[in-house]
Amino acid sequence: MKKLKVIAVVLVVFGIQFSFSQVKDENIGSEVVNIVKPYTPTISDAFKVKETPVLADEETHKKEKIQYNIFSFPVASTFTPSKGTAATVDPQEKEKLFSNYATLGFGNYGTANAELFITKNISRTSYFGTMLRHLSSQGGIKDLVLDDKYANTSLDLTYGVRERNLSWNIDLGVKNQMYNWYGLPNYSIFTDAIIQNIDSKQNYNTIALGGKIALKEGVFNEASIQFKRFTDGFDSSENRFFVKPTLNFKVLNQKINTDFVFDYVSGDFDRHIDLINSAYNYSSLNFGFSPSIFYQQDDLSVQVGASVFYSVLNRNTIGMPLNKNSIYIYPNIKASYKLVGDILIAYAGAEGNLQQNSYADFVDENPFLSPTLFIEPTDNKFDIYAGLKGKLANSVAFNVKASFLNQDNKALFLNNKFNVLSTNTEGYAYGNSFGVVYDNVKTMSLFGELKADFSKNISFGINGTYNNYSSDTQAEAWNLPQLKIGTTLDFDINKKWYAGANVFFVGERKDLVSIQNDATVFPPTFSQQVVNLDSYFDLNAHVGFKYNTRLTAFLKGNNLANQQSDRWANFPVQGIQVLIGANYKFDF
Repeated sequence: MKKLKVIAVVLVVFGIQFSFSQVKDENIGSEVVNIVKPYTPTISDAFKVKETPVLADEETHKKEKIQYNIFSFPVASTFTPSKGTAATVDPQEKEKLFSNYATLGFGNYGTANAELFITKNISRTSYFGTMLRHLSSQGGIKDLVLDDKYANTSLDLTYGVRERNLSWNIDLGVKNQMYNWYGLPNYSIFTDAIIQNIDSKQNYNTIALGGKIALKEGVFNEASIQFKRFTDGFDSSENRFFVKPTLNFKVLNQKINTDFVFDYVSGDFDRHIDLINSAYNYSSLNFGFSPSIFYQQDDLSVQVGASVFYSVLNRNTIGMPLNKNSIYIYPNIKASYKLVGDILIAYAGAEGNLQQNSYADFVDENPFLSPTLFIEPTDNKFDIYAGLKGKLANSVAFNVKASFLNQDNKALFLNNKFNVLSTNTEGYAYGNSFGVVYDNVKTMSLFGELKADFSKNISFGINGTYNNYSSDTQAEAWNLPQLKIGTTLDFDINKKWYAGANVFFVGERKDLVSIQNDATVFPPTFSQQVVNLDSYFDLNAHVGFKYNTRLTAFLKGNNLANQQSDRWANFPVQGIQVLIGANYKFDF
């Protein structure tokens, strides 16, 4: 009944509304309204009720604890999801790595090149390795009157252990080098009979025993030790022994790194270049340590330290004995600051050290030395430098640096003066060998380098150095070039073929040689004259074919521009050199 009343009321209201809507077209007239004052609405003030509500309940009941029980039971489902299909990805075949390889190649000028590398894991932590190298040439440089063949053969053995907190290894190396002093000047006094009696061959022999040890925990960090015995074919000999440990410890919660060095070299030569029965010996001991502190905060990294050396130098020789004890102190400061993250980094430093020189090291730089040298250390007072390095793009990196190097007693190679009155008839005494002179040299250098990996298959690099030398007593910084530029390019043509090229440019150098004044005068007279050695560039290229994962054939070309240049005064290099060979990788 109640529902019927509600329905009746709704119908009445709906009917009234319908009746009003039917008269909307009737004329309801018009009326003029005059507004005397514009309407200004206002809001009356609100008054906050300050009374505190009071609960009407006489007692507050505690919240009832309700327990929920869920009854789960399986529900049958007829839905079957469709199986997804994995997207196809072309797997990239992983290149197999081999532990050993052998290389053999032959070329013109009777060139032979061979390498054999073998390594074997003896146990889970120990290993053994060996490397055998050989490079030789039968010579054949045009217009030479002396033999120019050479040969280098070396064998290196190593045994090592790699553990979690300790690693160490022992190394044994032997090497034989054979060269000829073929750079004979064109003097009229050198008749065919004299030339045929010149034995220009020199042999160098090296045996070295050493090792390294490294610890990951504790004060002692790492150390290296080596003893080297170096001899030649003229009864010259040299012994060198050095130990270089590194310690790390904390002082006032600051980590201090300290490098120690004990470097001793001694040797003897059979004679001076112009004097007979004038054997002499030499010895040099350098003991030093270099503590440094490393500090890093945000983008700034600084290493501050110094090096202190004590040196004892002795030389027993006729007319020029030497006995000198000295203390040297050098700066050891490095700093870098990230200007724009890893994109642009500024760096600078000031470093110095006492450089131990040796007969063996000089031969590595210039094998045409006479066995009549004076051996002394070089005082590298300081090398101040500053530069910028970073990235021009994700795959392009650069480095530019300017430096000033101040060296006392720097070793310079100088052509040995020919003495027509000398009684020395050894194969190096005809103006066809080099000696060593020492001078104080200051060097201003500019260096630039650019490296780019255009893709995974193409890489490119170029670098250049410009040097400006200033010497004290010598007229020039002998045989030191002002400009050196090198560039390399390597790329993979496809999965089977690869190729590469490199170019080296060496600027002019100066040397002091003996010049025959007048070929018609007898006995002839000679004078010393400064000569310019022309700049040269060496264009080299190679191409290879990977027959399979084990066997690769290669073709190499050196001095492809056929530059007839002199690496040293009167010592021209070989022309175009071509070498063909193969490399084979294997496992035991």
